[in-house]
Amino acid sequence: MTRQRSTAITGDRGIPSPSDIDSVVTELGQAPRSVLADRWRSIYRCEPPKGVGQRLLIGAIAHELQLRQVGRKRSSVLRRLEQRAAVVAPAGSSASTQSRKLRPGARLIRDWNGSTHTVDVVVDGFVWNGERYRSLSAIARAITGARWSGPRFFGLDRESSR
Repeated sequence: MTRQRSTAITGDRGIPSPSDIDSVVTELGQAPRSVLADRWRSIYRCEPPKGVGQRLLIGAIAHELQLRQVGRKRSSVLRRLEQRAAVVAPAGSSASTQSRKLRPGARLIRDWNGSTHTVDVVVDGFVWNGERYRSLSAIARAITGARWSGPRFFGLDRESSR
């Protein structure tokens, strides 16, 4: 039994059983860097990155062993996560849209031409300079004098965050 765990660490392509994974990870933690580098080469088919610490090598090797143990490749794991996210999210909305939705009480701050502009999110719109607005675009237009996308002006859309 000890021989199997050592074999899993030192380079054989054997994959530890679910009951052995904890002991394999423990052995990885006690293995010298040369053994970890050999295991990295056998798993990833390249040299370990220079300057990478022993803890990162251990974590990456353990992660890959666990992925192989359950018999899934990374793309299939991502696909399953996306499927589960689609079940959880309401129809017609995406997870990114939900997380970006502004809730009452939020405050947006934007510097423009040397002035700081603060917008408060309220139940039925937005408040800027003591006036209520129905959209961020109307506020952006009032601030800049040009037709801006309100979410883009305040840095809420994807393109502006890239």
